[in-house]
Amino acid sequence: MIVSSAQPWWQAATIYQIYPRSFADSDGDGIGDLNGIADRLDYLVDLGIDCVWISPIYPSPMADFGYDVADYTGIDPRFGTLADFDALLEKAHGRGIRVLLDFVPNHSSDRHDWFVESRSSRDNPKRDWYIWRDPAADGGPPNNWISDFGGPAWSFDPATGQYYSRAFLPEQPDLNWRNPDVQSAMLAAMRFWFDRGVDGFRIDVQWHMVKHADFPDNPPNPDYREGMGDMHRVLQHHSTDQPEVHAIATAMRRQADEFGAVLVGEIYLPIPRLMTYYGTPQAPGVHLPFNFQLIEANWNAAELAKRIVEYEAALPDGGWPNWVLGNHDRPRIATRVGAAQARVAAMLLLTLRGTPTLYQGDELGLGDAQVPADKVQDPRELREPGLGLGRDPVRTPLPWTAEGGFTTGDPWLPIDPAHLPRNAQVQAGDPASMLSLYRRLLALRRATPALATGAIGEVRADGDVLSYIRSDGTDRYRIVLNLGDRPAPIEPGRVILSTHDDTDPTLRPAEGRILKVD
Repeated sequence: MIVSSAQPWWQAATIYQIYPRSFADSDGDGIGDLNGIADRLDYLVDLGIDCVWISPIYPSPMADFGYDVADYTGIDPRFGTLADFDALLEKAHGRGIRVLLDFVPNHSSDRHDWFVESRSSRDNPKRDWYIWRDPAADGGPPNNWISDFGGPAWSFDPATGQYYSRAFLPEQPDLNWRNPDVQSAMLAAMRFWFDRGVDGFRIDVQWHMVKHADFPDNPPNPDYREGMGDMHRVLQHHSTDQPEVHAIATAMRRQADEFGAVLVGEIYLPIPRLMTYYGTPQAPGVHLPFNFQLIEANWNAAELAKRIVEYEAALPDGGWPNWVLGNHDRPRIATRVGAAQARVAAMLLLTLRGTPTLYQGDELGLGDAQVPADKVQDPRELREPGLGLGRDPVRTPLPWTAEGGFTTGDPWLPIDPAHLPRNAQVQAGDPASMLSLYRRLLALRRATPALATGAIGEVRADGDVLSYIRSDGTDRYRIVLNLGDRPAPIEPGRVILSTHDDTDPTLRPAEGRILKVD
């Protein structure tokens, strides 16, 4: 059961991202669904999760697997029905788990009724709901903007003789957020879900939402190298992060605050620009602009200490921090740093100050899956093959049992055989497993205010060891994390939790400890 408190609930919460196609399939069609999530809620309770973020479940042609939305107030039949969603929400709330939905405001599907009308003629009332421009003098795209999936960020519509803006696939036309009618319609869609009891939204590519009004060319990227991906040929100065986006964020925030809900913004920007998305006291922004520092960092103590200190120092007054190790778009932490260091990373994520977000499967220590070439589904990989940009390796179904346990049918993406020995069932019975480590860390975090919402200080790197203090009043804990491959000396303190089964006079390679400081 959800219990209210004076402190915003999301500050002490741990968020768990569910990629619904790959979480649990209840009907044997090979695609995960809402009833599958409902069937696995007790797993999340045992893990110690407070909140789930569910990637898009709206009606969609699935050109980009749900991030091409055809109806912002419905449920795609592949996932279930509105009644199934309401039942899931009730069951989750009954177990003390909040529910966030993924909101996709930058673009809709080209099959959304709004776009069907918009492209029907130049004088259609919804023409200005999307971004239309005349061709350049040579008949080509209006400017040099590049899609995040490669190629021009414009598609030509022969019927009306204009190009429409699309930051991603041609099937994902960009909405025109400078149009007040678009703003009203999208805020109404958010309210639809708030009225049903949703506890907030993760806002997809929030920094993309508004484009420069004059559509100038983006400057070339002086650091571009072959293999980085076509999108990096230019700097997205005019196609993203426009100042007008902040007023829209404020409108979203004020609506969310009516419901005690949280907004989490997906924003890949340098720290100074990221911080502007918190807004100001007079014009607040999203509660949690996603902090991707741990995803983007080199795995060494000096760099991590520097990133933690700089991020904390940059937070505006009242801004609450947050941390993530991975998501449905980026390589898994176990692949980036190795299986041993992934245990250290778990302790780092769950002991830093701020709201942590876990990506499904990281609690099992899964690495990136091997996906056979003939099974690739991701449009990004299919458009720019061979660059390692594909996202299928982090989206394969969860292994619930040694046989798979995800579906009774053929899964939409194959389960990597290497994942099967790391299945949830076997790890639940192994006190030394990654799953057991996450459970212990989350239980300790919940029971210890200093670790959940306390202060952070004394962040430092000593060789390969990263350490910091978490405190609440006189209750103090030192976290020490060995990011190297050699033992390191350790300061005295009572060991509360270690990533290893026992303790040693030294901090072993790839070991993390939480020490009680008297």
